[in-house]
Amino acid sequence: MSFFSKQFIDVIHWTEPGDGVLAWRFPMEDMEIQNGGQLTVRDSQMAVFVNEGRIADVFGPGLYTLSTRTLPILTYLMNWDKAFKSPFKSDVYFFSTRLQMNQKWGTATPITVRDREFGAVRLRAYGIYSWRIADAKVFHEKVSGTRQVYLVSELEGQLRNTIVGAMTNAFAASTIPFLDLAANQAQLGQNLLAALRPVFADLGLALETFVVENVSLPEELQKLLDQRIGMNMIGDMGRYTQFQVAQSMPIAAANEGGGAAGIVGLGAGLIMAQQMINATRPAAPESAPAAAPAPAGGAGTKFCMNCGKSIPKPAKFCPECGGAQ
Repeated sequence: MSFFSKQFIDVIHWTEPGDGVLAWRFPMEDMEIQNGGQLTVRDSQMAVFVNEGRIADVFGPGLYTLSTRTLPILTYLMNWDKAFKSPFKSDVYFFSTRLQMNQKWGTATPITVRDREFGAVRLRAYGIYSWRIADAKVFHEKVSGTRQVYLVSELEGQLRNTIVGAMTNAFAASTIPFLDLAANQAQLGQNLLAALRPVFADLGLALETFVVENVSLPEELQKLLDQRIGMNMIGDMGRYTQFQVAQSMPIAAANEGGGAAGIVGLGAGLIMAQQMINATRPAAPESAPAAAPAPAGGAGTKFCMNCGKSIPKPAKFCPECGGAQ
């Protein structure tokens, strides 16, 4: 009577309730599959029959009438020498083979690598990738197992850490300087895609795309790089200082209460800046000092407003730099 009290399954199918489900076990408790029952596997799905803990048959998308011809491996395991007539017990697992898109990855802490130009630097990187289940049998054996439901979120940590490990090796083996990485991010993504595909395949997955969105330095190192870039843009410090003073002179002259005193202050500042610049330059070879021309009529001297050199007061142009006085 227990046999007749059981329920028989005529149709086996799965409609995904939403995103994020990778594997789902069809409810088989106290139920057996009817001979000639229908198995529906929709597009972007795979179905796996498991008998007594062993994977029997794997089905791709399609409509199947369950018989010894559609279940050849299960038929062999159950020792059916002819078409079975009675219901049978088996576990059926469905797997979603849809593309899992917009999966994010990133370095939780900076990766220290040796750069050809800067020496040892720490890099951060992040991006997106997409993958899908390619081999349901391998995925069932190594990942999802006999779970009733297996979700994408349960696999994210493993995949993300695997990517960061591969990223460290890729940076270490790369000969591209950091300043050239921005122009080579697409190639870096392709290199990582090729390196990670075998790792994903070992879990029954197929890595479809891998994108490196950004490679950057930590904030404190980025500030130092910005300072270096600024120094390179300035170029000749002497000319830059003269330009800054020349730009400030009209402003100082226009300030209330400034007038000549402000301009004299700027001239003194220029002299100090010029002395600092000269102190950083290599010393010129010693030569006999040239006799300074005697100031005309004992009129005294003044400082050039452009270069800060001492010149005769009546001079209209500086004999050193040619600047108008």
